Amino acid sequence: MAWIRTISFDDADEELQEILRVTRRAYPQEYATPAPAASTINESIIDSHTLIPDALFHAFSTFSALMSPDLPLERRQHEMIATMVSHTNDCFY
Repeated sequence: MAWIRTISFDDADEELQEILRVTRRAYPQEYATPAPAASTINESIIDSHTLIPDALFHAFSTFSALMSPDLPLERRQHEMIATMVSHTNDCFY
């Protein structure tokens, strides 16, 4: 597995801590509880962006806006589109 240096919440400055709080609050509710088979290591795609706080904020704010439950598509439709885009682009993950 690849290793990416991250900044933990406790080691982050106040600005990064606030960005992490805002980002996690805006994430889809489905991500609030880990899946039963999830890794026991505290890892997160959000945390992998902590070295560039502005990019973290903008990228994940965009994702949250795109996944808003107020939009006309249901979550399952978003997931179906994402699956087909990944398949079309030959993404293996």
